Amino acid sequence: MSYVHLKNVTKRFGDVVAVNNLTMEIEKGECFSMLGPSGCGKTTTLRMIAGFEDLDEGEIAVGERVFSSSAKRYYLPPEKRDFGMVFQAFAVWPHLNVFDNVAFPLQIRNLSRADIAERAKLALRHTGLDKYERSYPNELSSGQKQRIALARAIAINPTVMLLDEPLSNLDPKLREEMRFEIKDLQRKFGFTIIFVTHDQSEAMALSDRILVMRDGVVQQVDSPINIYTKPANRFIFSFIGLSNFLPVVFRNGSAFIEGAEDAGPIAGTIPADRGNDRMLLACRPSEIDLQKDGGVRALVKRKVYLGDIIDYRVMVGDTEVRVQKSRRSPSFSEGESCCLRFSQMHWYPHEDS
Repeated sequence: MSYVHLKNVTKRFGDVVAVNNLTMEIEKGECFSMLGPSGCGKTTTLRMIAGFEDLDEGEIAVGERVFSSSAKRYYLPPEKRDFGMVFQAFAVWPHLNVFDNVAFPLQIRNLSRADIAERAKLALRHTGLDKYERSYPNELSSGQKQRIALARAIAINPTVMLLDEPLSNLDPKLREEMRFEIKDLQRKFGFTIIFVTHDQSEAMALSDRILVMRDGVVQQVDSPINIYTKPANRFIFSFIGLSNFLPVVFRNGSAFIEGAEDAGPIAGTIPADRGNDRMLLACRPSEIDLQKDGGVRALVKRKVYLGDIIDYRVMVGDTEVRVQKSRRSPSFSEGESCCLRFSQMHWYPHEDS
């Protein structure tokens, strides 16, 4: 059931269109991520949903309630939207202890002391902070400070939780742990999450659906698996995961890496609607087999161990191809000849960008 609605939303800053005619629907109880490079408009969109920025065109509604509308000249301030928010900066008050940090938004809502204590303690318990309620932020780790921000947002019983790159200041191991904790909290409390990040692994791990943005324009909205395996365009393929883009020419019904036709043809299905004799072959480093013979002839230029993965850079003529294989696979040395076979291929126009 659609719950958060954005219809034809546009936001300008002077001559710059930060968000351009954005329409999207978010389901109740869904974890929905907005993903894209810095400056693509994802944080501006989140700020408009939160009410920190008003929109120039369009409408934002939650359920049956309109929050912002240019046509109706209506804008509801953020403090009346009852959203939980967690920011990139932890935004905890250093002069307040953990309990008072979490209780503060309840106090400004003029709840009774009993209600404040009950809801703050519940939020602290669910974020693993109940034994730290009298501690101060400077006595806690970065992960615990981030839990304070989560507990404070949970305490107001939000129907929608807005997360603006909340894990980017944490170290990689703690960031991974917090992903699971956020997902567990969503299951316990049933709120809808709108999550802004430029970290694709966070979006893939947390999301039910992902919206990919570029220059204020939606590129694709889909499940994580479809975003990865069925990207709508070359930008998404390049932004999500590791990628190779190889210039290819077609000769007599076969495909060759441009400038290295003598290395042999690329085995696989050639697109029938290619339109001309040049295209880009897109493939993931993990979707290329490295073998002794039977494929496009290449030369290993570089080999790097990455734990269980070996990262190769191989040359086909003057074109570099990145290949990643398990360290349990047959190994090749730098300077050794090899052959490439492509197990998965995506095709894009040569001029596509």
